[in-house]
Amino acid sequence: MKQGDPLSPILFNLALQKVIQSIKMVPSGIEIGKEQLNILAYADDIALIGKNEIEIRTLFVEMKNIARKFGLQINQEKGKYMIVERKNNLKKNKIGHSKIKNYKFERVENFKYLGVILNEDNNHQIDLQERIKNANKTYFMLQKFFKNKKISKKLKLRLENTVIDKMLTYASETWTLTKRDRKQLNICERKVYRRILDPVYNIKENWRTIN
Repeated sequence: MKQGDPLSPILFNLALQKVIQSIKMVPSGIEIGKEQLNILAYADDIALIGKNEIEIRTLFVEMKNIARKFGLQINQEKGKYMIVERKNNLKKNKIGHSKIKNYKFERVENFKYLGVILNEDNNHQIDLQERIKNANKTYFMLQKFFKNKKISKKLKLRLENTVIDKMLTYASETWTLTKRDRKQLNICERKVYRRILDPVYNIKENWRTIN
């Protein structure tokens, strides 16, 4: 099949589904409610979850063996591993990589999965700062539109709500916010609203930029 063929992603997903089902049958992972979770998968972005190193090794070997039967290969360069431990006992181990069979994976303190930054301390502050930065970038990309006097404020607010707000609150369903976090989000949101609704603010902003 040629690269870019419309059937390619369909066949890939059919093969990968078999791999995922096989991994789910392995008795491992963490309990969430009544469910046992040992894998997260979205297309070819896969995260294996285990309570210890033995479980992770077992899951990886199972995935590698099943994937090989379907002609799929694991990209070692994109593979990482991270330790999340409340007691911080395992984090003191400064081993920079983990080797399973012929694969060698770098240990990291945080990584991005489906656009969300996860870290070993389960602290979402890094991801929150990334969201605020992306929201500001999005505003500056659209600032000519927001400063256009021919466009109604209603339309500008709708754009802010559908684009900038969504960028700011992406994956917010998983956040546990502190008062400090809420304050940071409110400051970012008010700053954007001020720039859209207050023409005097925009004039002062331009004057500071020129000078």
